[in-house]
Amino acid sequence: MASSKLFLPFFYCCFLLSSGYICIQASSSDHGFRPTKLFVFGDSYADTGNIRKSLGNSWSQPYGTTFPGKPAGRFSDGRILTDYLAKFLRVKSPLAYEWMEMGGKKLKNGLNFAYGGSGVFNTLGDVLPNMSTQIGFFDKLMHDSLYTKSDLKSSVVLVCLSGNDYGAFLAQGGKTMQDLQKFIPRVVSQLGANLKRVQQLGAAKVAVTSLQPLGCLPRSTVDSSFQGCNPTQNLAVAYHNLLLQQTVSKLNTDSKTSTFFIIDLYTSFTTVLNQDTNYQGKLRFETPLKPCCIGMNGYFCGDVDQKGEKMYTVCSYPKSAFFWDSSHPTEAGWHAIYTTFKSTLQQALKF
Repeated sequence: MASSKLFLPFFYCCFLLSSGYICIQASSSDHGFRPTKLFVFGDSYADTGNIRKSLGNSWSQPYGTTFPGKPAGRFSDGRILTDYLAKFLRVKSPLAYEWMEMGGKKLKNGLNFAYGGSGVFNTLGDVLPNMSTQIGFFDKLMHDSLYTKSDLKSSVVLVCLSGNDYGAFLAQGGKTMQDLQKFIPRVVSQLGANLKRVQQLGAAKVAVTSLQPLGCLPRSTVDSSFQGCNPTQNLAVAYHNLLLQQTVSKLNTDSKTSTFFIIDLYTSFTTVLNQDTNYQGKLRFETPLKPCCIGMNGYFCGDVDQKGEKMYTVCSYPKSAFFWDSSHPTEAGWHAIYTTFKSTLQQALKF
């Protein structure tokens, strides 16, 4: 008897028994969501090489010393949030958009549109692509048929914004915390509009990061010799995160889907920094608020003076530090953070 090929929908599992084929229908929910690509929008917490060398110290020594062994555009000594999410998804970390012409087969892993320093709105004039512009880059690639709706439906999208809008707002001068409180709803509202646009393009699963405790970043704790967080700043962050939670919930309700889920960086950061009893990570950070790489005399990590002399100091063992520089975690810090939200990913993606 001639054998015949079986053309079956992906949600049927067939087994060859002595009596013939037996097929069992298996809904996608039985096996969860298996992504094949990762697309990223955001800022320095997710940027793997988009920002120009003239704009970011991430291309200078000592960045990248742990991974890949030299500066490569990541704002850390090594791997960052994007890399750990890719690891969980079992896909390769997506190529930075600025390097896509060199991508070739790497484009099948997705693409990273995040730029260090960017925000929902413009943060440095129009030098850095804000989130709307980043989505526009991706929209054009879909229009050019480099990616399709099918690609997006079988992918995870990461949206990571870590507070540059607020830093730029306060840097304008004369701004108070009361002014900031009025600005926060504008930021979250525009973020919500951007998320809806990503969903309309075809995204099936979108991970959105909450804002980390800005008051605990070394740039805020330096005044206390890295001994304590700034509670006023963290109150503002809590307001942002509350509005974000409401926005994401409404987007899911309105679309009758579970497209969006939040990676709670606020809780992740505080859990690790406080060494909470429910923190299961193996790493313990003795002085968690103190960064490994510290600028001197008004300089920043990676800066050199006119003579080319290093104007920063670096700790001897980056794995012992949670923070790398004034704003960003070390690879060890990001790994510790990842251990705290891994269960969220498992619940949201179910695979």
